[in-house]
Amino acid sequence: MPRRKTPKIPDELLDRLLAGADPKTAFDANGLLDDLKKALAERALNAEMNHHLGSGEPGNSRNGYGRKTVTTDTGKLALDIPRDRQASFDPQLIAKYQRRFPGFDEKIISMYARGMSTREIVGHLRDLYGIDVSPDLISAVTDAVLEEIAAWQARPLEPVYPLVFFDALRVKIRDEGLVRNKAVHVALGVRADGTKEILGLWLEQNEGAKFWLRVMNELRNRGVEDVLLAVVDGLKGFPEAITAVFPDAMVQTCIVHLLRHSLDFVSYKDRKAVAAELKSIYRAVDADAGAAALTAFEEGAWGAKYPAIGQSWRRAWPEVIPFYGFAADVRRILYTTNAIEALNSKLRRAVRARGHFPTDEAAMKLLFLVLNRAEKEWTMPAREWCMAKAQFAVLFGERFTRAMA
Repeated sequence: MPRRKTPKIPDELLDRLLAGADPKTAFDANGLLDDLKKALAERALNAEMNHHLGSGEPGNSRNGYGRKTVTTDTGKLALDIPRDRQASFDPQLIAKYQRRFPGFDEKIISMYARGMSTREIVGHLRDLYGIDVSPDLISAVTDAVLEEIAAWQARPLEPVYPLVFFDALRVKIRDEGLVRNKAVHVALGVRADGTKEILGLWLEQNEGAKFWLRVMNELRNRGVEDVLLAVVDGLKGFPEAITAVFPDAMVQTCIVHLLRHSLDFVSYKDRKAVAAELKSIYRAVDADAGAAALTAFEEGAWGAKYPAIGQSWRRAWPEVIPFYGFAADVRRILYTTNAIEALNSKLRRAVRARGHFPTDEAAMKLLFLVLNRAEKEWTMPAREWCMAKAQFAVLFGERFTRAMA
């Protein structure tokens, strides 16, 4: 396909535009570029008025101009807005009660999604563009995201997801005068073609079986009929909740989270040696070999020194067993909730500078925007997915075939 050429502005036109103007001031506030933006906006508004008069009520006509000052991404712009005698003209470019130029709100939301606080955005706009806006304006712009969150959280989902990862991170939120730790739960689904989709985002102070049962029922009500394999981060009450709603689902614990939990019991100087010893458990060829390796660890020197490690693996063992049913290439996908941990790292970077959020809604706005940006970056499935897909087809049979339909 031939490459499309970028349109070129003739030099003669540029010379006419610059005639009588100092080229050095072209990019200044109220300089040439702002003049061009004003002229193009007013030209578009007049074209809209012509169309309105041509297709509107008979007898209507122009009635001069009204002056409106709008905020743009480079400063304030005074526009002459055409009026009609019947006062029925509502332009699309700048609506009647709109005070911000198209694209300005998107820039605010983009800065907010990158973790900038409301007051940081105010300072950024002042320093870069000389625009003074109030923190209330920033909040009003970002509050529009709440409606989008509600629609996104209620959208229909796929009938079958071969893989669903569940994880949580903690954020600080002011509640009744106190700053409390609340858990933000994220569900990441993997479709049969390997593409990823964030299924939902939930904020809860206390997690447990009742909470997860509500989440599972919400997924069911949004159209999910089957989950083949769920990978979880030792979430309390989750295995019982998911099998109550999706009885055929296989539940597997996140191996990396289990390792991290194990090393929490270990002194710093011993961690490297203990981590190396634990490899024999999760790298075993099958579940029986893994169980034998766990017994050997418990009976060895490190298991005797840190008995809590063996106990934590024993408690999680029913959710570790599914891991051994896959080849090494597929285990790399299931080994950890890496995909969701990458999301969590983006979320943590965004919330780290905040300290705490004033409300649940403020936290949800930021987290949703961060997740939305991350989801747009996903273009390709994991390279191990072809192997995983073949094994899923054998392991789950018609249930996986249905996901492919």
